[in-house]
Amino acid sequence: MPYRVTLIPGDGIGPEIAEATRAVIDATGIPISWDVQSAGIDIMEKEGTPLPNRVLESIRKSDAAIKAPITTPVGTGFRSVNVALRRELDLYACLRPCKSYEGVRSRYRKINLIVVRENTEDLYAGIEFQKGAEETKKIIREIEALTKKKIREDSGISIKPISVTGTERIVKFAFEYAKKYGRKKVTAVHKANIMKFTDGLFLEVAREVAKRYPAIEFEDRIVDNMSMQLVQNPENYDVLVLSNLYGDILSDLCAGLIGGLGVAPGANLGDKHALFEAVHGSAPKYKGQNKVNPTALLLSGVLMLRHLGEEEAADRLENAIAQVIREGKYVTYDLKENRNDPTAVGTREMGEAIIRELKKGAQKGARV
Repeated sequence: MPYRVTLIPGDGIGPEIAEATRAVIDATGIPISWDVQSAGIDIMEKEGTPLPNRVLESIRKSDAAIKAPITTPVGTGFRSVNVALRRELDLYACLRPCKSYEGVRSRYRKINLIVVRENTEDLYAGIEFQKGAEETKKIIREIEALTKKKIREDSGISIKPISVTGTERIVKFAFEYAKKYGRKKVTAVHKANIMKFTDGLFLEVAREVAKRYPAIEFEDRIVDNMSMQLVQNPENYDVLVLSNLYGDILSDLCAGLIGGLGVAPGANLGDKHALFEAVHGSAPKYKGQNKVNPTALLLSGVLMLRHLGEEEAADRLENAIAQVIREGKYVTYDLKENRNDPTAVGTREMGEAIIRELKKGAQKGARV
């Protein structure tokens, strides 16, 4: 029986990299029944919502889902579809591997970090009160009465919930991942020296969970110090586990260590559902130009195959992607040494080169 996979093409450059990714994953030979479901800005114009219920229902029925980027308006408009998907499906663990590939331009070499980000709590819980609203004024009065601390009347308010339940399961996820893939150390990242009742709780629970995994080293770092450490000594770290906001920020920092978001895959995992996505945005200015690098979504496909238990196919696909990037011939402009190199190929052509590499690998395997 084929795996059932929901494919969300997204908007902007999304459909182009989704098409390339689908073709490449099919070329691994793993049988997949694709259920294509549209979401995002274009669908909002037609259906009145960027995330129709049909999308959620498809994912609930699927073995996994993979999503190309969807545009999120900044400051106005609807809230992030990505955040909504994580919340609706309780995809509490965001997994973002950051791994160096030969041929990708970067100041660093041999980076191999795993960022595990809590996905449902913290400031991204979406509990906000708008400046000047009656509810906000009431909240401000309540906080002032409880804390005896003055808040300016023209303030907006965001609430930062951190729970024992949310922290325990994300730290456990990080340790279980480390155990499964032979990782040696887990580092909890926090700001417990300042936010003692939220980040302090995160650190307290992380320390308790760590006691269950004596074979894996555990340490903690304050988030600002961790940022410096990642720039100076990234080789000293292995698996990082963070709350939502810090995880979002530091996962981009780690992507910078390996050459940028164009090569940074992502997975959003829960106890029942799994959604895989590129970390980068929808880059609408490049829409329809067959120009952008599909690597991030392709590597997200590698993560999806591993989730489905298809480790051998995942290895073949990752090796094929790595070989095409290493060779540097059939890659998009951003993977060339000179971004203006006229020999750069398009999204589709890079996907086709990876498919050829997969076929070569299969032929070598047959001969052996």
